[in-house]
Amino acid sequence: MAEHTRSSIIVEAEPAEVMRVIADFERYPEWTGEVKEAEVLSRDDRGRAERVRLLLDAGAIKDEHTLAYEWAGDGEVRWSLVRSQMLRTLDGVYSLRALGDGGRTEVTYQLTVDVKIPMLGMIKRKAEKVIIDRALDGLKKRVESGARS
Repeated sequence: MAEHTRSSIIVEAEPAEVMRVIADFERYPEWTGEVKEAEVLSRDDRGRAERVRLLLDAGAIKDEHTLAYEWAGDGEVRWSLVRSQMLRTLDGVYSLRALGDGGRTEVTYQLTVDVKIPMLGMIKRKAEKVIIDRALDGLKKRVESGARS
């Protein structure tokens, strides 16, 4: 099994509210930083995205890729790479856990990335950590600011 990077953050909101922000791909350019465009290509019978095209610009890394999503209620979403110019693998998961103190959620983000160009494992893990930390910080700010879909 490939190595992965994982990090968690506490968000002052119920899991369903956090998942609404995660599932609102069209608004990712408003709060994620690196995502410049997001287009939902297909949806499941509940209206949640199954395939999403993302245009990324993270400075030295610019890429357009398509991801496939699998949803487990309001508690978890997983994705895997369908197509990319720069990436060989992009597997991730957001796991949400309600904390028993009324309205707080622990959000854990796990990510595995493999690029098509050679890269030292240590550098790859560092890049994954930066991606995860930025995503979690952006998600927390977006949810706690009260921005609604």
